[in-house]
Amino acid sequence: MIHLYYGNGKGKTTAACGLTLRASGSGMKVLFCQFFKNGASSEVRAMQGLDNVDIMIPGVNFGRFKNMSEDQKEKISDEYHVFLRSVIKKAADYGLIVLDEAVSAYGYGLIDRVDLTDFLKAEGGAREIVITGRDPAPELLELADYATEMRKEKHPYDKGVKARKGIEF
Repeated sequence: MIHLYYGNGKGKTTAACGLTLRASGSGMKVLFCQFFKNGASSEVRAMQGLDNVDIMIPGVNFGRFKNMSEDQKEKISDEYHVFLRSVIKKAADYGLIVLDEAVSAYGYGLIDRVDLTDFLKAEGGAREIVITGRDPAPELLELADYATEMRKEKHPYDKGVKARKGIEF
């Protein structure tokens, strides 16, 4: 089934990591992939120690989309197209595939939308797939079997508190 964790609140990646841990604990093979992140987060470090969890991170990272130059957006789009296709090629070997921030990459047009939607349609009945990010397109909501919105009511960031290691990353 397809799980969609979305919204402007904290918890999307955390929920995906929780499901990764649960699936791994049951013996399921997991492929955990992240867009817009560099692989240095605490959750990735912890999951690297799990026998049946493989991590994939694109080779290019320029941080937040809103801070990227047009040249960086073009480069990251090229990288993300190749990255998504490499994930799709490996999919059959896994029971759970997490595409963290794929919703955002889809929304910004940085991945091939047909590749992602075709993948979800083809593989959503064969394995568990998690996609996370903000502002999902209607077609992603439609394809999801689970859709959970993380809605921020209050966050320390609003008061100027920076992200804290072990809590936000």
